[in-house]
Amino acid sequence: MELRTLSRLAAPAVAALLALTTGCTGDTVQGRPGASGLRDPYFPRAGNGGYQVDHYALDLDYDPADGQLHGTAVITARAEQALSSFNLDLSGLNVKGVTVQGEGARYNRTGNELTVRPAEDLKKGEVFRTEVDYSGKPKALADPDGAEEGWITTEDGAVAVGEPVGSMTWFPGNHHPSDKASYDITITVPRGYEAVSNGELRSRTEGTDGRTVFAWHSPEPMASYLATAAVGRYKVTTGRTPSGVGLYSAVAPAEEAASAGPLGRLPEMVEWGGGRFGPYPFASTGAIVVPAGTLGYALETQGRPVYSGAPSADLVVHELAHQWFGDSVSPKSWKDMWLNEGFATYAEWLWTEDHGGPTAQERFEAFLTGDTDVDEDADKDWAAFPPAAPPGPQDISADPVYYRGAMVLHRIRQEVGDERFFALLRGWAEDHRHGNASTADFTAYAEEKTGRDLKKIWDVWLYGKGRPA
Repeated sequence: MELRTLSRLAAPAVAALLALTTGCTGDTVQGRPGASGLRDPYFPRAGNGGYQVDHYALDLDYDPADGQLHGTAVITARAEQALSSFNLDLSGLNVKGVTVQGEGARYNRTGNELTVRPAEDLKKGEVFRTEVDYSGKPKALADPDGAEEGWITTEDGAVAVGEPVGSMTWFPGNHHPSDKASYDITITVPRGYEAVSNGELRSRTEGTDGRTVFAWHSPEPMASYLATAAVGRYKVTTGRTPSGVGLYSAVAPAEEAASAGPLGRLPEMVEWGGGRFGPYPFASTGAIVVPAGTLGYALETQGRPVYSGAPSADLVVHELAHQWFGDSVSPKSWKDMWLNEGFATYAEWLWTEDHGGPTAQERFEAFLTGDTDVDEDADKDWAAFPPAAPPGPQDISADPVYYRGAMVLHRIRQEVGDERFFALLRGWAEDHRHGNASTADFTAYAEEKTGRDLKKIWDVWLYGKGRPA
């Protein structure tokens, strides 16, 4: 606070100096601090205000032998206001230095907030480059629901999973899904290890120092919670789908059989998803399979979901569907999670309907009656709360978000018929491609696209309390 006050007091003198050197005082910038959080309804300190990130360039060096991570993050962003300071989210890890626009910047740490004060205030609209050098042994975080996220050690390396805020355990950034950016992630590891991330592998370079450098490029916008880095002695397979989407999967040796299971049908599933939801939204697809028991869940990390052990067909379809619903069309806030999970769950229902299993109608009815012979999850507590209004952060991945969210979609299908419903799914994915959307955006879009008043569905199924009749 003292430093900011001194900066404001010095502003007239700086303006006078500029007048002497340029003959004009119009370029004087008097910024104010960017917000240290975006006031998300469930994670109010997540993300930061005052700027939007365009690109992350992460240069990481990791050795599984000692668990130490050395990183340089170059963050290119645009100021949305004149900035005297701005924040980055970073958990643990030691910051060794920060520059902004090539000049040394002052910084300080308070909890998970790294506050950066540029040598000169940034202008509104200015594109600026921040470089952060950091190192340390990353530590996982505990989610409100008790799950672990962040940088997770495995039997022979590590894997990064970031939902909702775990990415701040391995790189500094604006860690909220509303701020999407492109990525270049370079990972250096000891020879004999694979390093896998999002997007396409641009290069793999064997150094003379016994280390290998992997350079990954993700040109499409990505929310930071969907970024991943996995280091281990994986078996890698590559290829292409019939429509030309690149395939790159990395499977832990202990899970080698996974490649011959449902994951082996991934090319078929990508083609099926393209028919149901529109063209696949990224240049590549694939999977990262870590040893069973590493995580208690799978995560739809962009283009390359992470699975803990060999996944079922339903799970592969679920995480694949997220590439359209959650990854390409990302939530504006964590309150909108049913737009991710309800859609991906309904994709499972559509897959079985199209491949000789129970229809979506049969699975919908199974949840109404609790018939686990039709759907093994039908006895879950799907009516505990409305999917668009989870009670708290511990509930954003709870059963109603998944199953009642899927039931909302089926109710729309019942109301408007198949032709309009599937046009709605494809249109939603196309018209919001690589962007962000809220529940209010979807309800308005659904009514416009179908030409129907769907208020009763919203009132009863999406926002209503208790079990719908």
